This record gives sequence, C-alpha cells and structure tokens, in this order.
Amino acid sequence: MNPEGQPEERTEKGKPMVRATPRDVVHIRLASFGLIPVVILGVFGFATGLTWLIVGMAVLAVILIAFIALAVRRESHNPDTTTEEAG
Repeated sequence: MNPEGQPEERTEKGKPMVRATPRDVVHIRLASFGLIPVVILGVFGFATGLTWLIVGMAVLAVILIAFIALAVRRESHNPDTTTEEAG
C-alpha cells in the first residue's frame, strides 16, 4: 500500500509503476548532496572574506537548486500517469 492508502499499480511482469523516473531521483539526490559542500564552502568564504568564493558558491547553489526544482517538476508534472522505468 502506498501512503495514500491505495494499492500500488503493477505491470504485467509484477514491477511497481511509479511517477518518478530514475533520472529524476538521481538529479534530486545528487543535487541535494552537492548542496552540502557548496554551502560549507560558501560559509568558509563568508568567514574569510573571500568574495569570489561566496559568489562562486552562490552561483553553484542556484544551479543545483534549479536541477532539483526541474526534477521535482518533471516528477509531478503528470500526476495521472505512471512509468515502468523504476523496476
């Protein structure tokens, strides 16, 4: 059962059908893990007064957040459709 209390949809082969594709999941996970060192280096740049490091980390953070937002948008764009790619 899924969190909504409804049974999971399955293909004829028995594989679960989900809305998220593996590509979306990888983009979300890698970008969120990438945000950790970006934030740490940004704080380091702020603490040491290195403006170029702060700007560079801010640009990288915006790019990573954009990757996450686009992956979440793709994942939830068509809530009525599911894919067999997860199995």
